[in-house]
Formats: sequence, C-alpha cells, structure tokens
Amino acid sequence: MTLPGPFGTPSRPTAAILAAVAAIAVTGLALLGAGLAQAGTGELRIPAAGTTALLRFLVLAGLAVHVGELAGHRLAGEGPRPRSLSVPAAVLAAAASAGLLLLLAAVSGLSLPVVYGLREGRLLLVTANAFALAALCAASRRPALAVVPLAVAVVAEALRAHTETYTPAVGIGLTVVHLTGASLWLGTLLYVLRTMRLRRGGRDVLLRYARMAAVVYAALAVTGTASTLRRLPLDAVLTTAYGRILLVKLLLFGGVSLLALAARSRMLSGGDAEAPARIEVAALAVVVVVSALLTVVPDPHWIAT
Repeated sequence: MTLPGPFGTPSRPTAAILAAVAAIAVTGLALLGAGLAQAGTGELRIPAAGTTALLRFLVLAGLAVHVGELAGHRLAGEGPRPRSLSVPAAVLAAAASAGLLLLLAAVSGLSLPVVYGLREGRLLLVTANAFALAALCAASRRPALAVVPLAVAVVAEALRAHTETYTPAVGIGLTVVHLTGASLWLGTLLYVLRTMRLRRGGRDVLLRYARMAAVVYAALAVTGTASTLRRLPLDAVLTTAYGRILLVKLLLFGGVSLLALAARSRMLSGGDAEAPARIEVAALAVVVVVSALLTVVPDPHWIAT
C-alpha cells in the first residue's frame, strides 16, 4: 500500500482508504461546520444546520458531476471514455433536494402541502423534479438534453439563495454564473482525470480542459468578488458565521488556484500534471462543502439591517 511517487497514482487499497477518509472528513465538516463557525457570534442556533449543509453538498456535488460529464464528453475527443456517472449523480441530487423539502417540513412543523406553498418549498420541489428529469435524459439516447433541466435546477438554486429585496436580479445572475462555473471546474476536471486514467495518458484532453478552465476561473473570480462585496459588510467579516466561513472559502480558493497553476506549469513543461490535478479535485470538493455551509448560515447583510 505505497505511493509510487510523492503524489503518484495510489494503489487500489490506498485509493479506497483515501476515499473513505475523505468521505468522513467531508461529512464531518458539513455536519459540524456551521456550529463551529457560529461559536461566539451571538447568532441564533440554526435548526438542523448540519443535515441541511450535508444535503446541500450532495445537491451541489451531483450537479457538478453531471454538468462536468456533459462538458467533459466534448473535451474527451476520440478514444475510450469512463463509465457515465450522470444518472446516479442526478438521482443523488434529486434525492437530496427531496430530503431538504422533507427536512423543511420537519423543522418548521408544517405539513407538506403547506410547505409546497412556501417560496423555498416550491423551489426545492422544482429542483428535485429538474434533477429527476435530468436523470431520465441522461439515461436516454440523447443525454445532452439534460442541459435544460440542469439549467432549471441552477436557476432555482440561485432564486432560493437570494431572497433579498435589494437588486435581487444582480444577485441571482451572479449566483447562476458562479454555480455553473464551479460545477464546470470540479465536474469537468474529475471527468478528465477519469478519462486520462482509463487511457493511461491523454495530455491533449487535459490541455483542452486547461483552456476552458482559464475562462471558468476568471468568471468565478469576478462573480465571487462581486457577491462578497454585495453580501458581506466589512464589520461582519470576523463577527458572523457567514464571514468566517467565507474567509475559509477564500483561503481554500487561493490554495486550489496554486494547485491549478502547478498542474498547468507541469503540463506545459511536459511533466506529470495529474498529480496536482488530483489534489485539486479533492480540494475543490472541500470548497463545495464550505459553499454548502454558506447557504445555511444567516446572511450578514440581513443581520446588519
């Protein structure tokens, strides 16, 4: 159970152990992250914050895998392709969305028919149905049709995330671009690495991905900065759970950026770019967990007003 190099391709037992450890770490971060971030802030405890964050992570992860596979299929070119994960990813996201709907009913003490009439309940129902339709499209002879229901799911999540009355259209637009870009970054890189492993090489696939990733990175940087300036007052950076979690996300984003630059540098110099790219995928998964936590904790702008 050894690694052939500093960051070489692990053996199957090692990969299984690392995957189990990563899954435990991600679950623990999702369940405990909001509570830890709220310590000492004076903010009210959020009911079922950990479960909500975990379910939202599953929604975002399922979206990323499906979107990334659609984009990666175009980048892969000729040659063998890895087994499709679109159907299980969409089913997982649909189940997690339905779980959020049931959790909302349980926490609020309202019946499901009443919850369906709430704004968040309707959006969760739309999201669950959109992912279910995306799964059906992925299983059909024209899997690319899943783009439409996936777009509906992204818009529904953007609408759910922005309930403010001040320039809501701007916030919704920023979230749509940011969520789409994040899904492309993580999901497409995962698909590219799976393709390269199957083909035992394929730097041309990684090169095509790198060109797309540069545009995605710029979009994420711009929309992330704009959203931060809109939602986070400077005096709330360290005194609110939202501000603390956002700081962690920014630090992780910086680390992932360095990994992406390292992979690109190795690729251009003819070296092994897969090693930093694999670590980049793992780090991006943590970023998705932190993003899920941001959707759970209170909006600091609302607290300030």
